Parts: sequence; structure tokens; C-alpha cells
Amino acid sequence: MQAVTQNRLDLFAEMEAKYEKKDTAYFVNLLTHPDFVIRTRATCILVDFGGEDKVPHVARVLKNDTNELVRHEAAFSLGQMCLSSCIPPLADATLNDPSLFVRHEAAIALGVIGSKDAKAILEKALNDPETPVVESAVVALSNIEFMEKLSKNEKFAKLTGG
Repeated sequence: MQAVTQNRLDLFAEMEAKYEKKDTAYFVNLLTHPDFVIRTRATCILVDFGGEDKVPHVARVLKNDTNELVRHEAAFSLGQMCLSSCIPPLADATLNDPSLFVRHEAAIALGVIGSKDAKAILEKALNDPETPVVESAVVALSNIEFMEKLSKNEKFAKLTGG
């Protein structure tokens, strides 16, 4: 265990240097590293770099990683990106991931994005056999509804000069 921790710390130091250089290819390569902690950090860092070009890489992690914690982090990260291109991989995870932990986070992430395009998926998730996933879909749908009302109110305020 101590050797794993030391190797991880050594790699974190290398990752820090690559982060400073915004070395996307380096972090994409780490998405298949055998250590789930490294894969999780690489996922977060890619999202931190930002940009639509990172979505396919993080979506692949969400779809294919063997560790549910890493997939959970990918779902969370896609939600934080707030891009419409994140909706399809999150929709798939919400409805199909074997882990309720990941389905829950993917549903929440759809709500964070706040797009009405996610409503139909979240309505299907209301039938999930696991209560936490259903509750997450309810929260996400409520968030989308709130954002729609807020948007309408802003448009009204602009129309009325208020």
C-alpha cells in the first residue's frame, strides 16, 4: 500500500507540471491509467481545462470506466461543464448505468445543466427501481423548471424595462 501511495504522489507531482502546461494529451492518456485515483484526477483536470473538445473523453470515461466512483466523477464533471453536448452521455448514464450511484449523479448533472432537452430522460428516470435515482430525477426536474421560470422572468423584465 505504501508503494502505491508513493507512486501516486510521484505521479501527482508530474501531473502538476503537466497541468501548468495545459497538456491535454497527457491527461487524456491518464484516463486509462490502472489507478482509479489517477483516472479520477485526470477527469477533473480535463474538465477544469474546459472546452467542448474534452466532452468526448469524459463521456468515454462515464460510459466505459470499470470503477463506479470514476464514472460518478465523470457524470459530476460533465454537469459542471454545462454544455448541451454533455446531455447525451448523461442521459445514457441516467437510464443505463449499472450503478445507482452513477445514475443518481448523472440525473443531478442533467438538472445542473438545466436544459429542457433533458426533461424526457429525467421523466423516464422517475421509474428507476432505486429511490435515490428517482429522488435525484425529481430534484433535477425541479431545477430545470426553476431555471425555465427564471429565464421567462428575465425576458419579461427586459420587455417591461424592469
